[in-house]
Amino acid sequence: MHDLLSLQLQKHGVFEKDLTPALQALLVDIGHQYQETEKIQRKLELTLSFQKKELAEAMQQASRDHALLRGVMDIIPDVLFFKSADGTYLGFNKVYEHVLNRPAAQLMGKTDFDVLEQTVAQDLHEMDQSIIESGTDRVTERWFHRGDAKNQVCLEILHTPFCGLNGQVLGLIGYGRNITARKLAEEAMLRQANFDSLTGLANRTHFIQHLQHEMRVANRSGKAVALLLINLDRFKQINDLLGHGAGDALLLQAGQRIASSVRETDSVARLGADEFAVVLPAIEQLQHIGNVAKKLVARLAEPFALDQESSQLTASIGIALYPVDGQNPDALLKSAEQAMYHAKTSGRNRYCHFTPALQEAATRRRQLLRDLPHVIETGQLFVCYQPIASLSSGVIHKAEALVRWRHPELGNISPADFIPLAEETGAIMAIGNFVFHEAARLTQQMRAAGHPHFQVSVNMSPAQFRGKSDVITEWMVLLGTLNLPGDAVAIEITEGMLMQVKDATKLRLEEMRKFGIKISLDDFGTGYSSLSYLKMLDIDYLKVDQSFVRDLEIDPDDRALCEAMIVMAHKLGLKVVAEGIETKGQFDLLVSAGCDFGQGYLFAKPLPSEEFVNFMARMSGQLQTVV
Repeated sequence: MHDLLSLQLQKHGVFEKDLTPALQALLVDIGHQYQETEKIQRKLELTLSFQKKELAEAMQQASRDHALLRGVMDIIPDVLFFKSADGTYLGFNKVYEHVLNRPAAQLMGKTDFDVLEQTVAQDLHEMDQSIIESGTDRVTERWFHRGDAKNQVCLEILHTPFCGLNGQVLGLIGYGRNITARKLAEEAMLRQANFDSLTGLANRTHFIQHLQHEMRVANRSGKAVALLLINLDRFKQINDLLGHGAGDALLLQAGQRIASSVRETDSVARLGADEFAVVLPAIEQLQHIGNVAKKLVARLAEPFALDQESSQLTASIGIALYPVDGQNPDALLKSAEQAMYHAKTSGRNRYCHFTPALQEAATRRRQLLRDLPHVIETGQLFVCYQPIASLSSGVIHKAEALVRWRHPELGNISPADFIPLAEETGAIMAIGNFVFHEAARLTQQMRAAGHPHFQVSVNMSPAQFRGKSDVITEWMVLLGTLNLPGDAVAIEITEGMLMQVKDATKLRLEEMRKFGIKISLDDFGTGYSSLSYLKMLDIDYLKVDQSFVRDLEIDPDDRALCEAMIVMAHKLGLKVVAEGIETKGQFDLLVSAGCDFGQGYLFAKPLPSEEFVNFMARMSGQLQTVV
């Protein structure tokens, strides 16, 4: 450095020898100082070089550590994330990215307010702050949407705070498990335990719990609770004729109609089979109950779409009111059930309120149900026979068998009361066989007594048609044992049964015809049957319902209808039987109209077998007084 300064001075004409000793000494000192500076600079540069290398290595190590940490976090199968004290995401694994359906770029440095629904974010923020302030762990279960409400995942998360060296809480760590499958399984089990699998409505168990709840609410509010018990009329016929698939489809539609016909605050349940229930809470006006019931009756009477065809049925509804008609769910259900049965026996397709009188009827019904299975073995059941006379000759060579029940305590029970119960319980099969056996024996007796063409008509219910397929064969074996031909018996079916004509029913009727059994269509004119069925089913006798005969003498319309039915039947090759003939005037009008046979009180009331035999002996098989 000293030599460099001397050369610079010489360029300007100044030589070192010309300088004073002091300046010469300063020049030397400056040179020494510069040399020291250069040494220090070289040391600094060397040190800096080492530091840069160490920093680079440290950064590389940090990068490797971060990658290792990230790798470790990403191989964890559960959710892992870090948040700062203000809720900013500091780190997370890929599982958490997948759960939120958000890439890392949309999460890092963001808060829950940036990536979640605001209500959810606010809830999480308040919880995070509570954890940070308290410094305690918390375990939560929460559903997260993954883009839409249908795509959700449920996480069980452990939230734990983490602290700095001074103990201050810096943020929190979240570690969670995906418990979606477990929660869905729990929900499925809960639904299975509380809801009907077919309709999605509440089942009986859940319904009872809800009814109990509404009763407690009613006790506090002083308002009433209405229970509507809904039963589909003749639903079994749908299953039998169209199959269980069609039956299930109908039940599903029925449940939807009921649910859509009531308020959101009302509850709907399927109690079992074809039985539904509705709870109307907080009733202030009784008129509201009737309005709902009317709406339900109308909606359920509308045709149901079943595959490529439609089917129509009705519903009967029983109504009971808490607390006046029952103090607990069981009692209230029984009251509603009694009202519902009354609606059925009153003609179906209607609703009925519970009354104390129905309690007595229900008690009687339970007694009949209890005793019905034993009526044959105890001798309480017997058969009466009402003569059917030729209107042109007065000869009696037919009779209708009518079953009767003489109860030891309740007296004579009307068939209108016990036949529906027999059909409901299945007892109709045994009763039907009993009546057929009794009628066959009477026919044998009458033919042996000099009435070679005597025939008994036996009523057959739809339930018997749906019974075991070999019943006709069994009947024919009996007739063979008694040396009777098939035409010794006529089977009476109702017009309503024609509405149910399916292949199985047609085959059953064809089987009867094959054996020579005659077919009689009862109560004609009271239903809505197609006339084509008369030809399709090869009917032998058409019975004009007594409602058309009753006013023949005073009502020209009834007279015209009777005449039209007789003419139509004759053109189809059918014989006509008029029911309910009670006066000579009715008799004369039917004779003039060309009616073939008649029955009614004008000839005789239904008689027990012994009295009928005596009657026939007295009359010698001919009603001389009438003709």
